[in-house]
Amino acid sequence: MDQQGMVKRRLAVLVGCNYPNTKNELHGCVNDVLAMKETLLTRFGFKQDDMEVLTDEPESKVKPTGANIKAALRRMVDKAQTGSGDVLFFHYSGHGTRIPSVKPAHPFKQDEAIVPCDFNLITDIDFRELVNQLAKGTSFTMISDSCHSGGLIDKEKEQIGPYSGSDRSPVMETTTTITSRALPFKAVLDHLSSLTRISTSDIGTHLLELFGGDAGLKFRLPTMDILDLLEKMTAREKRMDAGILLSGCQADETSADVGGSGGKAYGAFSNAIQTVLKENGGVLKNKELVIMAREVLERLGFHQHPCLYCSDQNADATFLSQS
Repeated sequence: MDQQGMVKRRLAVLVGCNYPNTKNELHGCVNDVLAMKETLLTRFGFKQDDMEVLTDEPESKVKPTGANIKAALRRMVDKAQTGSGDVLFFHYSGHGTRIPSVKPAHPFKQDEAIVPCDFNLITDIDFRELVNQLAKGTSFTMISDSCHSGGLIDKEKEQIGPYSGSDRSPVMETTTTITSRALPFKAVLDHLSSLTRISTSDIGTHLLELFGGDAGLKFRLPTMDILDLLEKMTAREKRMDAGILLSGCQADETSADVGGSGGKAYGAFSNAIQTVLKENGGVLKNKELVIMAREVLERLGFHQHPCLYCSDQNADATFLSQS
């Protein structure tokens, strides 16, 4: 409970996209989500009824489409109460991509996005808008085990950023396969073009044609409206911002999907998080968890560097407000 006697709720949306039977197939994303679900239940006090799990397994009743993911996130945000200290958590394992930016002076001139199973992209602008809607006193922690995941909550302050480590090759059994969780912009564009039959390189045209009002904000709103949305945050709001992003890699890096014959497939970052949590039974700060996950990945020779984006206060806050 918080100081006013309100019950602190722990709410989660967990999404795993393996894209089965497609040329973009991954193997460890659903496993990542199931492992995280168990961790939330056994260590962090989450309840089964307060979680939504979306995977693209053939038997899944609700697939992780762009609209379904955003609807689940919206339901979670709407359940949170002002002043309650509610803890909101979103885990995404799947492909990531980068698309041309609408924002001036963007360091990479590209925006980051996750790739739901139907390719209805959810961008850093959508996640910024979601965080802006959080009830006061709540927190929103996001783990994205996907390529180009650094910066997925737009305008979030970088606490642990770009880093150059060793160039060792991953220390794996010879039967292990490593796949990048990245879809190049051209691959996304070609897939959408094959569905719309429209000849244009403007990805927004394809997304609006296919998904209409369910397309992301970046594609539905005029550029000036998007820039206005992003600039509305005051200096105080930026300091107190409730968004916390633990990204599997930097914005210009890829994240690994690891699978071996006879072995259990997993995301390298998700697995590193699980390893750190198992090796450290006590409370961990957000920045400690990211630094330790980096160390695990570096030890194994992976060429990806997890990052942390959040306010100064949340960098030192405990992961998922564990006490």
